[in-house]
Amino acid sequence: MRKVMVCGLLAIWLPVVLSISAWAGWDPTREQKEKTAVQETIARFKKADSSMQVFFDKAHGYVVFPSVGKGGFIIGGAHGDGWVYEQARFIGRASMVQVTVGAQIGGQSFMEIIFFKNKAALDDFKQGNFELNAQISAVAVKEGASKDASYDQGVAVFTMPRGGLMAEATVGGQKFEFTPK
Repeated sequence: MRKVMVCGLLAIWLPVVLSISAWAGWDPTREQKEKTAVQETIARFKKADSSMQVFFDKAHGYVVFPSVGKGGFIIGGAHGDGWVYEQARFIGRASMVQVTVGAQIGGQSFMEIIFFKNKAALDDFKQGNFELNAQISAVAVKEGASKDASYDQGVAVFTMPRGGLMAEATVGGQKFEFTPK
C-alpha cells in the first residue's frame, strides 16, 4: 500500500517539479516576445480607433498591458504585465493586480492602455501611488470612442476585450507596481 502511495505521489509531483525547473533561468526570447505583444496591442488599439493616435502623441507617458486575465466566482481577481513608456521611450515594466468582491462569475481576458497626461501623473504611477478604482472609468475602444474620452485626474484608461465571458457587479480596484529597466 505504501509503495503504491509513493508511486502515485511521484507520478503527480515529478511532472510539476520538472516543469518548474524548465521555467527557471534566463529566456533570451522573452523580451522580444513581450515587445512584439506590446507593439501588436498598440496597433490593435489604433486600428480599432484611429483617433487614439492623439493620446500616443500628446501623453507624457503610457503603460501597455497586452493581456490581463480576469476571473471570479463571488471573489475575483485579475493580473497582467506590461511595459511603461515615457515620451515614447521604454522605461520599465509594470504589474497589475486586481481583487474584486461581489456578484460575479466567469473569466475574461482584455488589453489595457493607461495614458498619463503629464509628468506628475506618471511619477505617481512609478512611485506606487497609483490605483484605479470606481472613480476612474475605462473607455472600451471602438472607432471614435477616444474622440470623446478625456483625462480624469491626469489619467485616461482604454480597454479592449480579447475573449471570455464574465458577468459581474463588483467593487474593487487595480493596484500597480513599476519596475525600472
